[in-house]
Amino acid sequence: MRRELSVSTSGTYEVVEITRQVAAVVAESELDEGLCSVYVPHATAAIVINENADPNIGDDLLAALDKTIPEGIWRHDRIDGNGAAHIKAAILGPGEVIPVDHGQLVLGTWQAIMLVDLDGPRRRRIVVTVR
Repeated sequence: MRRELSVSTSGTYEVVEITRQVAAVVAESELDEGLCSVYVPHATAAIVINENADPNIGDDLLAALDKTIPEGIWRHDRIDGNGAAHIKAAILGPGEVIPVDHGQLVLGTWQAIMLVDLDGPRRRRIVVTVR
């Protein structure tokens, strides 16, 4: 089963938790055991799994990426000024695969699925495939 989610961001850089939306797709699939793929088909966005209890984690992730990959020094910036966003997204990756057991996502107690938008604000498509 494949579903597309749509998430709108409001800032240039934003981390949005999408665990509930993904879990709803898993529930709709009625799959007892298998895998759930979460993929963002955009070159300046990523999907990550990280802590859900402290909202500062998203801000810390973005700050660490900014310190590691500065803005405005990349050859691609001559095209559209978002070279750093492309590099950050490539490092984080466009997707995650989560096991499904007894119809539930197998995530740790403090884990959540997150969209990381690195070139917003935008409306981002997220492809969720459950098999």
